[in-house]
Amino acid sequence: EEVSTREIKKILEITIQEEDKRKPLTDDKLAKILKEKGYPIARRTVAKYREQLDVPVARLRKEI
Repeated sequence: EEVSTREIKKILEITIQEEDKRKPLTDDKLAKILKEKGYPIARRTVAKYREQLDVPVARLRKEI
């Protein structure tokens, strides 16, 4: 695994941990956040990394 891939996964992990659990971030929103941080990657790549981290999709992360 390349360094940038590990960095992106770490940022994804932290961002998902800090998200509002009532309104979890979609893969599209996560991709936009990463782009703002200087990592322009596609939504499908975000989805792949999220799955590799064993993090479910936004609707399954939602808590009431």
